[in-house]
Amino acid sequence: MLAILLAHAAAALTAPLWVRALGRNAYYLLALVPLGGLTWVIANWADPQRVRLTWAPSIAMNIDLRFDTLAAVLSALVLGVGALILAYCARYFEDDEPRLGVFAAELIAFAGAMFGLVTSDNMLLLYVFWEATTVLSFLLIGHNAEQAATRRAAIQALLVTGAGGLAMLTGIVVLAESNDSYLLSDLLTTGSPPSGTAANVAVALLLVGALTKSAVVPLHFWLPGAMAAPTPVSAYLHAAAMVKAGVYLVARLAPVFAQNPVWHPLVLVLGLASMLLAGLRSLQVVDLKLVLAFGTVSQLGFLIVLAGLGTPDAALAAMTMLIAHALFKACLFLVVGIIDHGAGTRDLRRLSGLGRRAPVLCGAAILAALSMAGIPPLLGFVGKESALSAVLDAETLTAPARAAVIAGVVLGSILTVAYSLRFVWGSFGDKHAALQPAAGATPVAHHPSEVPVEQDQPEAADRGIRWHPPGALFLAPPVLLAVASLVAGLAPSWLDTRVRPYAETLPGQSLSQLALWHGGNAALVWTVLIVAVGILLYRLRDRFPESAHPRLGNADRAYDATLRAMDTLSLRMTAAVQRGSLPLSQAAILVTLVVLPSALLALGTRTGVALRLWDSPLQLVIGAIMVVTALAATVLRNRLASVLVVGVTGYGCGVIFALHGAPDLALTQFLVETLTLVIFVLVLRAFPATIEASRTTAFKARRAILSAVVGVVVAVLAGFAVAARTAEPIWHRIPDAAYALGGGRNAVNVLLIDLRAWDTLGEISVLVVAATGVASLVFRSRRFGSAPRAADSPDYDPDLVSWLPAGRLVARAERSMVLQITTRLVFPTIMVLSVYFFFSGHNAPGGGFAGGLTAGLALTLRYLAGGRYELGEALPVDAGHVLGAGLTLAAGTAVSSLLLGAPPLSSAIIEVTLPVLGHVKVVTALLFDLGVYLIVVGLVLDVLRSLGARLDSELADAETTSEQGDSGR
Repeated sequence: MLAILLAHAAAALTAPLWVRALGRNAYYLLALVPLGGLTWVIANWADPQRVRLTWAPSIAMNIDLRFDTLAAVLSALVLGVGALILAYCARYFEDDEPRLGVFAAELIAFAGAMFGLVTSDNMLLLYVFWEATTVLSFLLIGHNAEQAATRRAAIQALLVTGAGGLAMLTGIVVLAESNDSYLLSDLLTTGSPPSGTAANVAVALLLVGALTKSAVVPLHFWLPGAMAAPTPVSAYLHAAAMVKAGVYLVARLAPVFAQNPVWHPLVLVLGLASMLLAGLRSLQVVDLKLVLAFGTVSQLGFLIVLAGLGTPDAALAAMTMLIAHALFKACLFLVVGIIDHGAGTRDLRRLSGLGRRAPVLCGAAILAALSMAGIPPLLGFVGKESALSAVLDAETLTAPARAAVIAGVVLGSILTVAYSLRFVWGSFGDKHAALQPAAGATPVAHHPSEVPVEQDQPEAADRGIRWHPPGALFLAPPVLLAVASLVAGLAPSWLDTRVRPYAETLPGQSLSQLALWHGGNAALVWTVLIVAVGILLYRLRDRFPESAHPRLGNADRAYDATLRAMDTLSLRMTAAVQRGSLPLSQAAILVTLVVLPSALLALGTRTGVALRLWDSPLQLVIGAIMVVTALAATVLRNRLASVLVVGVTGYGCGVIFALHGAPDLALTQFLVETLTLVIFVLVLRAFPATIEASRTTAFKARRAILSAVVGVVVAVLAGFAVAARTAEPIWHRIPDAAYALGGGRNAVNVLLIDLRAWDTLGEISVLVVAATGVASLVFRSRRFGSAPRAADSPDYDPDLVSWLPAGRLVARAERSMVLQITTRLVFPTIMVLSVYFFFSGHNAPGGGFAGGLTAGLALTLRYLAGGRYELGEALPVDAGHVLGAGLTLAAGTAVSSLLLGAPPLSSAIIEVTLPVLGHVKVVTALLFDLGVYLIVVGLVLDVLRSLGARLDSELADAETTSEQGDSGR
């Protein structure tokens, strides 16, 4: 199973290359991939298998695959029909088709995703494949993206099936948590299935996802809209494969949940409604693809009813009809593609005389239509007979319910016979003017716009239509599918032995045999009645007005109205809560922070809180200073003074860390606070020194009260959170784990680069994005590049001597000789200290983050002493390159351990004895820490280059412009 999935992934990745090299004939080569998978499925049909690849067992994310009879049936359809569709594409498309290679990749990737879906045992993995088919369906439907109708159909399918998938995911989580397992095999083998309100809600949500995927009323409208896709997509996704995913899920869950109180009302009522409403619509539309599309919706409703009935006989009939439907509906879609390809139209009012011109194509269509109508000896007849008998004998239904279901199935089957006849006669009958023979070998159109027919003019039928006969390779796929329907119908016992094991998994005693002839039973009587009334209904087809846009049951309008209502609601909500006022937005967030946790705390069970106010009086003094400076920041009008007093609160926090015995946190806090102060100062240069009187506001009592309440609530919640702990705190074990697992005594650093390295990798990725965003806002025209060097200045004189390379370029009024001398002496020391912090951080305070911040402070000092040109002299490299190198090194460390067979980001300890140095212990996590170091240095360099050097340049330009203006006046 894994080999099949990997083969499809490899084929999808390389498909554009094959198509570029071989043209459309590459589709024949790609068809060998699903064909090989089909060979494996047939060879292992009676051999149930399971595969498990452990990935993240703590969150139940393992690759668990399961191959049984139900998976085998769906896999055979997905791979077998997929191979034929790929072969069909080799003649349906021309070599100049736009995005032909991408289309091939998407189609074969869909086949692999669908195979993964039906073989997944882990429900989370199933959901991953489920959504993969949704996305790939969106891409395949939107192949002709230049057409508005195609884009609309693709988005509609994505929204509807994606929303159903999200509902299904919620159901999966609820059901798995109540059953303590995410495995379908565990769920299906449990003695007593989950019950209660939570289980009922979960089942309902799962059914929403299944019914949405299988286009069941009222969420069926996306499937007819998806007929804007190329015909191979319609034949594969919307007849044989993707729409079967919902039927598969219902069939998979039926052995356990068929008796759930929400199961039958949803499955039976909506399934029968789909049979009837879609069957009526198929008698009205004039586009052959839409006739088949609504017929597919009708048949899917029938399949959902059978799969969800919950009896062995119904399960056997469901599998038979599932196979039959895939064969005849895929065949008919391919027939329509050939008609469209050769005649240039799909309007059944314009087609006439095609049966005489294309007898082989007509024969294949008639066989498939007979199977769809349930006429012997086709497989559809075998399935329909079995289905009628299963409904008549359904022990899980009450007598009234059984009568209602049989009435719905009979009426739906009558409609099926009628629209089957309508399709055959509309496609191949002699109605008006005969088709004109083609003047040459060139077709009229190689697949005209794949959108529903818009013509409503009756006179269109009188126009002559040119016909280009299809080649043998083009005809082969639909002919093979039609013959398969006939052969399977003539050998039902062979099929019975292969699908029976699934039917036996459902509770029940009786299980009939699939057969072409069961004698004169009730099902046969119903079949005769269905065929007779269906023919009569077709003869009365004039009572059903034909139109490209019938009004009966048009759910597409409801979809448009729903989208408009959602847009209106979102606009009103946004207007209410997002008025462009920052204080209002902050107030809404803070009020939520106060109200919601406080209400839950008041309603929940509370434990006593024991607080120790301080360990030493010095902590009280530091806390008082922090409170005073925080209050001062709210009343000071000088911007620089406000920043400085805010910085005091940060330094005070660092002192408290140190007093509590956390020197590593204190060091990091001091470095971050210092660097933040510098950045604030750099930005404030572009602002007036004091806040203008017009921008000051009077005392706001409500804001002050809200601020005080937030502070109190956060403190109270923190106290209760600590007091609510019942288990041993994890920090008791961290020091030992850090040394045993990470080889270091500094627990903070080991956590960052080893035990919780995934978190750090995510955080440094955010740092890179933030640096890129800041610089992109400042450098509107040119993002990358290093800071300018002294030689780039027009005032640079190489003969002048200075303590710093660019020191002479600083204006005399702003130049500080003491600062430049100090910088010249201190800079190397700070860089050595930075390297020391980096190497010692595994066992002592420091690490890559602290070392990078220290190096950043050294660069900041060089910039403050020598100006923007000094920054380029200190580190003449592009900040983006440093950031990229750091992220590459950190991510490469994760990947390299994975390639060596170890978990990602796992560390190895290397111990050697060297001359002079003695015993040396090196941990491979040092490479990850080096990546962190480089990213922090790159971030500081990027900030200094953008908020420092760039801002210096803009201020200088503004000053020059102002002086020129003054001199001009």
